[in-house]
Amino acid sequence: MGLTEIQDNIARVEAQWECAGRTRLIAVSKVQPDDRVAAVLDQGHRCFGENRVQEAAGKWPAFRETYGEIDLHLIGPLQSNKARQAFELFNVIHTLDRPKLATTFARLADEMGHCPDMLIQVNTGREDQKAGVLPEEVDDFVRQCQDLSLPVKGLMCIPPVDEEASLHFALLDKMAARNGVPWRSMGMSSDYDVAISLGATHVRVGSAIFGERVASPQ
Repeated sequence: MGLTEIQDNIARVEAQWECAGRTRLIAVSKVQPDDRVAAVLDQGHRCFGENRVQEAAGKWPAFRETYGEIDLHLIGPLQSNKARQAFELFNVIHTLDRPKLATTFARLADEMGHCPDMLIQVNTGREDQKAGVLPEEVDDFVRQCQDLSLPVKGLMCIPPVDEEASLHFALLDKMAARNGVPWRSMGMSSDYDVAISLGATHVRVGSAIFGERVASPQ
């Protein structure tokens, strides 16, 4: 995909977001070459998502020097030993999914004097290979995180690929409302319109902007 086409894509998708109102468009830049990311930055977009702390650390400090403030979201799983680096890089972490990580975040917040906004990842499909809190554990885990004074702003999910996404989005919306958290991170390139209609506040869009991935992380 050429750079002009990428710029056309981000303009088209952003136009849809203007109609959606409150929804935040996260351009998923994982494993994308720097020239593709720069093409989106040149269009004025400043909200991006990365899956891996190491990849983000090698990419975004330089982009921030060139383009200024960038709203960077971690949307992939996080190991506890990468938490400090994540605090230094990301504005928002979408994948808080276990008590040990919550405890690590609370300690780092006290030590460093700041903390990214956070969302709890929910395994709505109960998939063994996927991270996330099970639906029946969400309420207790939200309270645990709040007791640690973590800034939990919402919930995130990735529906199973072989199930109707709208059912999972509706479930996440109900759980978020029940717990009084305003953010719902749900929806990707194939289903973001459905997610928006069901209350998404953050949508993670990669291929609809950048095209298919051209590399795989090492």
